[in-house]
Amino acid sequence: MIQARNNLICAIDTGDLQEALALAKLLKGHISALKLGLEFFTSCGSIGVRQIVDLGVPVFLDLKFHDIPNTVAGAVTEAVKLGVSMLTLHSSGGKDMLKRAVEAANITSEKYNIDKPLLLGVTVLTSLDASDIKEVGYEYDVKNTVLNLAGLAQESGLDGIVCSSYEISEVKKLYSNLQLIVPGIRFSGDVISDQKRVMSPSEAVSKGANYIVMGRPITNHKDPVERIKKYNLELSNSS
Repeated sequence: MIQARNNLICAIDTGDLQEALALAKLLKGHISALKLGLEFFTSCGSIGVRQIVDLGVPVFLDLKFHDIPNTVAGAVTEAVKLGVSMLTLHSSGGKDMLKRAVEAANITSEKYNIDKPLLLGVTVLTSLDASDIKEVGYEYDVKNTVLNLAGLAQESGLDGIVCSSYEISEVKKLYSNLQLIVPGIRFSGDVISDQKRVMSPSEAVSKGANYIVMGRPITNHKDPVERIKKYNLELSNSS
């Protein structure tokens, strides 16, 4: 179960297990979860994920599963057994894939008597803009593509979606039951890097984001905890 003093998820972009463990120990209790993605998993695997979980830090496993339903169901089963708190799947994998994922998570959590992670449907990556969406063949613009995929996620029984801050308001109007996890968040003056649809923490939360994902603005700073204090202060001043 995720319990923390804020709604901040810190993304770790490293394949170094010792670096990840040190950061996890440093940030424990200061954040809602630690997001582990493809770089970490490719290097450290499920053993590395388990070591982070065993520290008592909620883990957001962001592998964006997207495959045939049977394969995804099997992957979700193994992820649930690791004890992660959040897990991503690509909503564009289709309703059958998403439903099988939900079924696998429910069965596994009950069988092993462990908490079921939040299953989150990835909509449109924050590194993509309108021209990118058109290039890969989507029929609609970014906003409507996100809304379509959000609807698919809700119909399939997912707990929430991952979307940019630009789509929060529209998603909340149509799918108020979904938890919204929002990456692409930067402090004023931060380097945007490869993100294209970005917003400040206070703006995103005011629009209705349930969880905020920040990575490099925290992990690349000389004092990550100080950056989290800045985050808490920004949200406190805006409330």
